[in-house]
Amino acid sequence: MKKIDDLAKSDIHMKILAFFHENQASIDTPRGVATWIREDRAKVKRALEDLVSLKVLVAHRATSTTGYGYTSSNTIISKVGRLLGKRKTS
Repeated sequence: MKKIDDLAKSDIHMKILAFFHENQASIDTPRGVATWIREDRAKVKRALEDLVSLKVLVAHRATSTTGYGYTSSNTIISKVGRLLGKRKTS
């Protein structure tokens, strides 16, 4: 199973993490996130589900679409913040 630290190797995961870390109150669809981070929607959807499995994101599922929002866990938010900070300095 992947860990949050393993996501540093993936540009798309890091872009999604940065988006939600900077916009912690937002809920967006795969299409919306793909637009914001300028990546392929199918790849974004897979990465979003990876982040849900790690409890970094929460999936708000409806019959027609799924919206994704950032976790409310301060522990995970801090870990993501450190991960993003390391990426900027390296």
